[in-house]
Amino acid sequence: MIAVMGATGHTGRMISERLLAAGSEVRALGRSTERLAGLVDKGAEAAVGEATDASYLAGAFRGADAVYTLIPPSVVAEDYPAFQDQAGEAIVSAIEESGVGHVVFLSSVGADQPAGTGPIAGLHRQEVRLRSLEGVDVLALRPGFFFENHFETLGLIKHQGINGSAIAPDTTLPMIATRDIAEAAAEALMAPDFSGFVVRELLGPRDMTMAEANGIIGDAIGNPDLPYVQFPYEDFEAALAQMGISASIAALYSEMARAFNTGMVRSLEGRSPANTTPTSLEAFAAEVLAPAYQAI
Repeated sequence: MIAVMGATGHTGRMISERLLAAGSEVRALGRSTERLAGLVDKGAEAAVGEATDASYLAGAFRGADAVYTLIPPSVVAEDYPAFQDQAGEAIVSAIEESGVGHVVFLSSVGADQPAGTGPIAGLHRQEVRLRSLEGVDVLALRPGFFFENHFETLGLIKHQGINGSAIAPDTTLPMIATRDIAEAAAEALMAPDFSGFVVRELLGPRDMTMAEANGIIGDAIGNPDLPYVQFPYEDFEAALAQMGISASIAALYSEMARAFNTGMVRSLEGRSPANTTPTSLEAFAAEVLAPAYQAI
């Protein structure tokens, strides 16, 4: 049995589907019975509850050979670092109480830094908690910038004819499809090849600037001259607030963009065949982003 947190999210759903396809027993964790129904139809066992509830998590982890854990995102949390810590502490408590022996944790490139990286700093704090566990083997996956983050600006492109964020156009980042993260996580859950606390970076097919990524997206949607605009940090935060994102999250996203721009968030391993993943942004943009853009 493998327990998967966030089973209706970007990585969790694909991990669950990959495990089920391989014949593994899956306990899918999530907040909504309705959203978990598709996985249940494919053979998963549903466990419905909140990621900050240690008792719920302990019950969902109990009897599992391995668990996939993450700190859930929230765009409305009034104090997101406090929410991250509450969820992180609940997860660690549940791991200890349930007796599970293998844990895969979704972290991030930049989680080596204790502060100044926006929401990534919360992942650093969770890595510290997980390192303290005795008798538990933990794999912390540190992926780069998700291709899926580009969904957030499709509306801006559609309605204003520009793309942009607080990240500078010449800032270079490792970018990755969550399907490749899910594949790596599923393999590690089915055949744990890690002992103690292990960090493994996942860096996508190549590093690229935001300007390069913007050009790929523009080509995919039929707008090869799509402009990319770097927004001032204050304007970026204000725009996020207008979208209904809490002030706490907006400030953290702005801080994270600054950390990207200054090179504070970076790979420590350096690129290698082991941390390079196959899905290209060109393929992802054509297969996923372009249809989403057309549907707006």
